[in-house]
Amino acid sequence: MTTTPEERLTELGLTLPEVVAPLAAYVPAVRTGDLVYTSGQLPMVEGKLALTGKLGAEVTTEQGAELARVCALNALAAVKAEVGDLARVVRVVKVVVFVASDPAFTDQPKVGNGASELLVQALGDVVGKHARSAVGVASLPLDAPVEVELIAEVD
Repeated sequence: MTTTPEERLTELGLTLPEVVAPLAAYVPAVRTGDLVYTSGQLPMVEGKLALTGKLGAEVTTEQGAELARVCALNALAAVKAEVGDLARVVRVVKVVVFVASDPAFTDQPKVGNGASELLVQALGDVVGKHARSAVGVASLPLDAPVEVELIAEVD
């Protein structure tokens, strides 16, 4: 019996949160044709930033990976809000992970794995595996350590 993405999330002890309200003049996700593009998702939990600071300074790589996981969960919520059901996701095409980094920090890919691994756990290998970039940046909105955006193909 096939399990749904939401059932897989429940097995992981997770539930899809409410879609995070935009911080400025944009929407959480946009569909064009069979693609859904999410806006950058911060590690917001119950309306608040889970942690602030830079990787390699105030935030550890392990904390960053967990925050990227939260961002990916928020991105999935935005996709579901746009298309109605995560089972409609055919493929996660691309994920971009922005990591607010101390200048000496170079483990952005390890931080990004938090998002990538969650997507595979929630959607399965075929649908959840994706191309990815993990990029170090000087700062992110609200002093967030991580921001994740994704592009998903839907039916």
